[in-house]
Amino acid sequence: MKEVLLGNEAIIKGALKAGVDFVSGYPGCPSAEIGDDFAKIAKEKGVYVEWSTNEKTGLEAAIGASFSGLKSLVNMKSFGINVCSDALLPLAYTGTKAPMVIVVADDPSCWSSAQTEQNSRAYAFLGHIPVLEPADPQECYDFTKLGFEISEKFNIPVILRTVTRAAHQRAVVEFEEVGKKERKIGKFIKDPHQFSTMPPRVLEMKKELLEKIKKISAYVEKSKANFISGNKKSKIGIIASGISFLYSMEAVEELKIDAQVLKLGFFYPLPEKLIANFIKGKNKLLVVEELDPYVEKEIMRIAKTANPKIKIFGKDLLSEIGELNAEDVCAALAKITGKKFKKFSVRPLILPKRTARLCEGCPYWYIFPTVKRVAPEGTIFGGDIGCNMIAGLAPHSMHDYLFCMGSSIGISHGVKKSTNQKVISLMGDGTFFHSGIAGLINAVYNKSNPLMIVLDNRITAMTGHQSNPGMGKTLMGQDTQELQIADIASACGVKNIKVLDPINIKELEAVIKEFLEKEEVSLIVCKRICALLARPN
Repeated sequence: MKEVLLGNEAIIKGALKAGVDFVSGYPGCPSAEIGDDFAKIAKEKGVYVEWSTNEKTGLEAAIGASFSGLKSLVNMKSFGINVCSDALLPLAYTGTKAPMVIVVADDPSCWSSAQTEQNSRAYAFLGHIPVLEPADPQECYDFTKLGFEISEKFNIPVILRTVTRAAHQRAVVEFEEVGKKERKIGKFIKDPHQFSTMPPRVLEMKKELLEKIKKISAYVEKSKANFISGNKKSKIGIIASGISFLYSMEAVEELKIDAQVLKLGFFYPLPEKLIANFIKGKNKLLVVEELDPYVEKEIMRIAKTANPKIKIFGKDLLSEIGELNAEDVCAALAKITGKKFKKFSVRPLILPKRTARLCEGCPYWYIFPTVKRVAPEGTIFGGDIGCNMIAGLAPHSMHDYLFCMGSSIGISHGVKKSTNQKVISLMGDGTFFHSGIAGLINAVYNKSNPLMIVLDNRITAMTGHQSNPGMGKTLMGQDTQELQIADIASACGVKNIKVLDPINIKELEAVIKEFLEKEEVSLIVCKRICALLARPN
């Protein structure tokens, strides 16, 4: 079949064709469609799907499925791999029993990311985990299937690293449709020799992992995921990975350069023999990759033996910050080849400036002005990931710090222990369940007293209205226990707790004033449904 698909939709098709049984993860742009769309077809296709409380629990759930003989797919955005790394690295040591593919979606230029412009490819080196990089939706489909094949062949997790321009790119994809099937039931067969990383076995596991990587390296050399195009006799070479390959091909065509291009589908392990043979006989080489020059550094190492006289260009001509584009590659190639290149002429659009803002009717409109007005002068405001991030922008301009999921309360505790200032941390309900509870416990245990305000709009809103443990519904629509934030806080030892509707501004004002004077941690749950969720269909 052929259809126009998003890269994320193509990943779903590839996973279904590979026979996936278990899908978990945590919603985040640009990968959220994978879990959302899988949920729509899960029962028909016999697949279990969940949004986990965070990426670590999502990966751990998939590990349990893999150890029980089920094929699994885990999806997350870039920062999610940081959260799950504690489980990811030992998984590389134990290996998988059934195949597992981990989709990690990076966001060069930070279109939907606030913390950093993360390049998740570094985890390949840290964990010795194979990484595939698709350039377009067809490769998203093909590489997902390939990831499952490699994982099954070598009993190792495989990372499929996408970026926004691949995940949200639309193109015609040729795929095989998969029919209905019954959900598979696995069986965990005890084998502590395989699944437990206790010393001294853990050192044996590392040795086995490195041996696996050697075997995978040999496999990679023959893989069609890496391919060469262009004139073999050309003295100019280009090596590109992922989405950068498309920019490179467009630049070659635009400048009409006689160059040979090596497209790397594998980021780790690299096909070193293929690279060495490719650069032999070349005078100049341009390495095109977004963000950090990982491939460039590896090629420089390979070139010392394969072709020490070759001139290698990369981040001296291409930026390490932000997305690349065809114009960037054209400019770099023009400098290398002496070709004339005039930057693309684009008529500037004069548009009114605007920043992200809260939706009309959002319950946060009641909260931010009230908190800012009532808080004493000099109060420190801690922001967190989610819709409350917008409080850092005009007209609110509140946040004094913003780091990562759940960090507002953790940093608030540190500020309170270090100063005499008032501190208020703001956090959404989805973030509270994701990673806010540990910071709250730490503040209680260490006798701190920041004021924590949880903005409970009854949904994980910013990433597209995904379910969370406070809603009473799973991703697959099943009724489940509706966890109460106030009950959890009470169980964590918080004594001062108030649940209220923020539309009652006078009540909110009074509680903020009261709780700011407390000697212990205080918690206000502002509970009002997201305006978009409340709209009639």
